[in-house]
Amino acid sequence: MPLVAIFFAALFGVITLFLFNTATAPEPVEVDPAVMASIETEWPEIGPTLYEGNCAGCHGAAGEGGAGPALAGNTNITGDPAYAYNIIHKGKGGMPAFEGVLQENEIYAVANYVLHSWGNTIPEPLSPALLAEGAGEIDPEVLKERGRMVPEGIALPEIFFLSFAMLLLTYGLVGLYSYWAEGAELKPGIHKVRATPVAMLMMVLTLASSLLFSVLFARQMMADYAAWSAGVSPNVSREGLWAGLLVLSLALAVGLYKKYFMDGEVLVEDASGEFPW
Repeated sequence: MPLVAIFFAALFGVITLFLFNTATAPEPVEVDPAVMASIETEWPEIGPTLYEGNCAGCHGAAGEGGAGPALAGNTNITGDPAYAYNIIHKGKGGMPAFEGVLQENEIYAVANYVLHSWGNTIPEPLSPALLAEGAGEIDPEVLKERGRMVPEGIALPEIFFLSFAMLLLTYGLVGLYSYWAEGAELKPGIHKVRATPVAMLMMVLTLASSLLFSVLFARQMMADYAAWSAGVSPNVSREGLWAGLLVLSLALAVGLYKKYFMDGEVLVEDASGEFPW
């Protein structure tokens, strides 16, 4: 049964990832000829005014950053101009979405102003045609979010599948551990255990690994705190990696202790069906 539970946990996990993939897939971009024709002439005129009125408060008048990240010399947006459009259009984190607040041509004007100011430059102005060319490509930020399994919105089916997968996985792992630590059948009486040299070595390595992961997790937290103060997004994935490895190593240490270092006692019902007390 534990193996069956783990199998279905994996199955539900795959279904959940498929749903996440569907939720984070880029939407197709419709190319409006009228918007394309006006972008090159509009953005130098209305872009600075729109930026000053909507963006400068967080990103700085010269893109130097503040409550929001710095935009001056930002290779993340010049390397992927569509990213600037998507962030302005949909928002992200503490930044609000300007869809419905600004007209479509105004969003392009702000994006192009940012992409052509303060040392930023791109070969050609951002346009619907440029977005359409990369509409089938997955944005690096989407991949980052998908890797963290934190899509913008989690629907009810995704919550159900993910919760059920976690429940089955927990049940399966507990069952496998119980079989490994206590055997397929519990026999009444006191069970004495004697640690072997191999078990001692595994325990030392596991505890050393726990200490190492603790140090790496603390260093990552300090580095991310400093990065956050400087306006840079923290590396949440790295934090989760060290934290997860720490928990797994501690769980392995507990399992080794129970298997090889802790005596156990099994009580069963007597022949009359009454409990020992």
